Amino acid sequence: MTHPSIVILTGAGISAESGLGTFRDEGGLWAQHRIEDVATPEGFARNPSLVVEFYNTRRAQAHDAVPNAGHTALARLQREHKGEVLLVTQNVDGLHEKAGSTDVVHMHGALNSALCSTCDHRWAAPLEMQVGEACPNCAAPTARPDIVWFGEMPYHMDRIEAALMQADIFVAIGTSGNVYPAAGFVQMARHVGAHTVEMNLDPSETVALFEDTRPGKASITVPAWVDDILDS
Repeated sequence: MTHPSIVILTGAGISAESGLGTFRDEGGLWAQHRIEDVATPEGFARNPSLVVEFYNTRRAQAHDAVPNAGHTALARLQREHKGEVLLVTQNVDGLHEKAGSTDVVHMHGALNSALCSTCDHRWAAPLEMQVGEACPNCAAPTARPDIVWFGEMPYHMDRIEAALMQADIFVAIGTSGNVYPAAGFVQMARHVGAHTVEMNLDPSETVALFEDTRPGKASITVPAWVDDILDS
């Protein structure tokens, strides 16, 4: 297989070494709030000020964060691999782009984007959003963070599924394996005969479905794997 087609899924684990907490970090931002209050449409309807401030804090953290060796290795792979490399992320922090990756598929949205609940227009979010901000397209005061909340459909699923159907290699990095539909990507890849690789600090919920598992920090495992691909 000279130039394999690769689909990569990244989750919060790849950004943890850049100082951005995961759902499971004790004492972190997520530990201070219930998911139902800050990451659902119902929570936003109940208390938009709480939700907007929560994402303002996350946006400020992401703005100051620096990509780590895992991010930069994936950017290198996109630049140097002669086959297709589709980088899909559950992360909203923008660190892949900071590291130099292009055409990143943000299935859960992005902190640097705002969305109009009325007309679905998107625009660059200010560092601090305000409740009731007006949409620059339709003027409705219905701006919200452009984040896919629990209960909402992830973005770009058609493109992701089409790529998985053509994949020679599927890699999951820093994902828990318990949030669908992303947790089902490995099964789709296996169905078409793709080689499957998991790189995670701890085994995911779906680790048994992967042929190749590489435990450890993403800053170590990802560059080593990228070297293997580019040297093969």
